[in-house]
Amino acid sequence: MKYIEKLHYITHDIPHLSHVQQVLLACEAGAKWIQYRCLSKNDEALLKDIKAIAEICDDWGTTLIVTDHVHLNGKADIQGFHIEDMDADFIALRKLVGHDITLGGSANTVENLIRLARDGADYVGYGPFADTETKPNNYAHLGIEGYQHVVSALKAQAISIPLLAVGGIKTYDVEALMQTGIYGIAISGALNFAGDFIEAYQDFYNLVKEGAVN
Repeated sequence: MKYIEKLHYITHDIPHLSHVQQVLLACEAGAKWIQYRCLSKNDEALLKDIKAIAEICDDWGTTLIVTDHVHLNGKADIQGFHIEDMDADFIALRKLVGHDITLGGSANTVENLIRLARDGADYVGYGPFADTETKPNNYAHLGIEGYQHVVSALKAQAISIPLLAVGGIKTYDVEALMQTGIYGIAISGALNFAGDFIEAYQDFYNLVKEGAVN
């Protein structure tokens, strides 16, 4: 099983910080897992960003995951991809990128999560936990009970996969979330719009580390 960090930071298109600036701040705060999420640029602009971010991540020993854009595999120092399409064919994707590349996926139902686990995903981002402006959608909020349910469902079927909560998570949610037995969490807006980005990251990191039960 590949190593998966328990706290994932996801970049986004925001007016006051470029993706590169976001990654610099996250790495300075101690981040070891960056998910570059940019769906607004062409391939040339994406690669310019990714190559700059890859250099930063290399300097800090941080894993770089790219949201979607699997066609860019091999064109920059990318360690993995996170696929947001919940209907994506992970068996075909694995054949495409090979076994050394990390493949994560998004899910919002137990059935989809189980399919991803069985089809070769290395981890799953499961949500949304609560309301989020970062990635608006119409899916029902899972809340704490939603994660309790999915953890129980995975155990009942003897399925083991790193499961990360995502979507509108605040620091005061982390303790109860980690106690459900999930593997970790993914955050974005809670840092990007924090008064002190670095302090906020470190608060999340400490809470996740203290709350981990697996």
